[in-house]
Amino acid sequence: MPQSLRHHRLLAASLGLGLATAHVAPAAAETLYDAIAEAYQNNPNLQSQRASQRVTDETYAQARSGWRPTLTLDASATYQERRTPPRALSFGQSEIERGNSGALQLTFRQPIWTGGRTAAAVTAANADVLQGRENLRRLESQVMQAVIQAYVDVRRDQESLLIRQENVKVLQAQLEESQARFDVGEITRTDVALSQARLAASQSLLQSAQAQLAISRSNYATLVGRNPGDLAPEPSLAYLMPGNVDDAFNIAEQNSPLLRAQLFAEQASRARIAGARAERMPNVTLQASGLYSEGPIDNFDRGLYRRDATAAVGVTVPLFNGGLTTSRIRQAIERNNVDRITVETQRRGVLQTITQAWNQLLAARSNIVSTDEQVRAAKIAAEGTHQEEQVGLRSTLDVLNAEQELRAAQLSQVSARHDEYTAAAAVLTAMGRLEARNLIPREPQYDPRSNFRKLRITWGWTPWEEPISALDGALAFPTIPRSHDLAREPAIAPGLPGAAAPAQPADAQPSKAKPPTVKRAPLGLYN
Repeated sequence: MPQSLRHHRLLAASLGLGLATAHVAPAAAETLYDAIAEAYQNNPNLQSQRASQRVTDETYAQARSGWRPTLTLDASATYQERRTPPRALSFGQSEIERGNSGALQLTFRQPIWTGGRTAAAVTAANADVLQGRENLRRLESQVMQAVIQAYVDVRRDQESLLIRQENVKVLQAQLEESQARFDVGEITRTDVALSQARLAASQSLLQSAQAQLAISRSNYATLVGRNPGDLAPEPSLAYLMPGNVDDAFNIAEQNSPLLRAQLFAEQASRARIAGARAERMPNVTLQASGLYSEGPIDNFDRGLYRRDATAAVGVTVPLFNGGLTTSRIRQAIERNNVDRITVETQRRGVLQTITQAWNQLLAARSNIVSTDEQVRAAKIAAEGTHQEEQVGLRSTLDVLNAEQELRAAQLSQVSARHDEYTAAAAVLTAMGRLEARNLIPREPQYDPRSNFRKLRITWGWTPWEEPISALDGALAFPTIPRSHDLAREPAIAPGLPGAAAPAQPADAQPSKAKPPTVKRAPLGLYN
């Protein structure tokens, strides 16, 4: 092909590509706010836990049914046929007698006093609901932390990939320079072989960096529900961080979902002790019934049916059951002992987690300062080594070592910033602050209390339920302990910076023609 024709075709292709891309607006970078909001709405683990909480809510309604009446309808129809053989009769002929009858009974039962059994069951169920809400908070925090981890992993691996790519380019240029100097006799074949070996090693590390980025992207897609695009720098979490580790301890004791869930578990088991003791108390029930019975069904006549109406107040007093009740009381007491001891275990575990994450945070901040200085010095050393090589003061090996130290320093710098952010997220998770209302307050928030409120007065509720419940609790012996919610700190403003980019489809892939642009803004906690 003539050179001029090839030139014109290349020019036309480049102009066509320019016109095709001129109308494409640059996409805004995806933020951490976007990723957390997407996971908060669509993460299957979080949705499953919300459904599990609604299951737990139903136990409260089921416990309250012990104060509510029951109405049952029993109906029966009977057909009778009696055959007498001829030998049993004096006149020698068989006799057949047929008949039918029916019965219809409507029974109404209303508990008046359960001895505190139902009051204890309701208290325990309420504590179970409160514990379930804390478990939901804990899973929400874990999902938020996992999203943050995946987000900064992708950004770290993107920057690491760029560093590896730059290293391959520099070593490729170094190899070409070494080959040229060898051709003119300035250096030996050993220098060329050293350059070739370092280039091959850097290419291998580049492949590993690409694989690691693919793994991090898959982790991100699993949590968020779509592949990551161009990720913006992480916003500051300083507005959520305490001033010192002692403040973190105090906040965690009040706000940690793990510790609060165990406190509610102890409330539930304490109520179940009272429920076990209430099994010794009498049970008072009001019962009324109406009965239609007898009479032929095939020729219904109300006048042929017997009608009975009864109303009674029954008192059931347990006297002896072979020690079963006493055994259940001892069992409930020991279960409560376990829950009480576990409260301290959880408290120590939370404090240990905060201590570890806080020290990792301090170490990461120190590493950022050290690696920044390391990168600055390594750049100067690499540039100086290149210049000294040109005048014969340094060997090829010196240049290769200087480049290797520079890339290692840059990778350490990226890892230190990554580690600082993840350590901060771990501290906030242990404190109970890493939740949607503090991170994405402008998004619709899931409120587990709304479903619970619907169950308070629903199908089966009766107007006299409230006085019966008050009577059941007031006359219980021993007194039924009440489960109660614990104070929590209010939401913390202002939240993460808002979403600027529209959500991408779940199957969105980065452009193959151009790798994602990675902003080299610091990953640090205080940006």
